Amino acid sequence: MFIQPGSPWENGYNESFNGKLRDELLNGEIFYSLKEVQILTEQWRREYNTIRQHSSLGYRPPAPEIIRLKQAVGLT
Repeated sequence: MFIQPGSPWENGYNESFNGKLRDELLNGEIFYSLKEVQILTEQWRREYNTIRQHSSLGYRPPAPEIIRLKQAVGLT
C-alpha cells in the first residue's frame, strides 16, 4: 500500500518508466548543454505520450495526437 522511503524498487510502474527513459534517451545521447537536455527530453516525452505504443494499453499510445488536437479545437 505504501512505498517505504528509499525503496523505489517497490513501485514497478516508476521503475519501468525510469528504465525506458534511460534506455531510450539517456544512454543514447551525450548532452553538451542544459538547453539540449531540455529540448531532447521534451521531444522524447511527447513521443512517449502521443506516438509510442504501450503494451499495457493494448499497444496504443496513452494520449494519441488526434485526441489532443480535437481537445485543442474544442471538438470533445
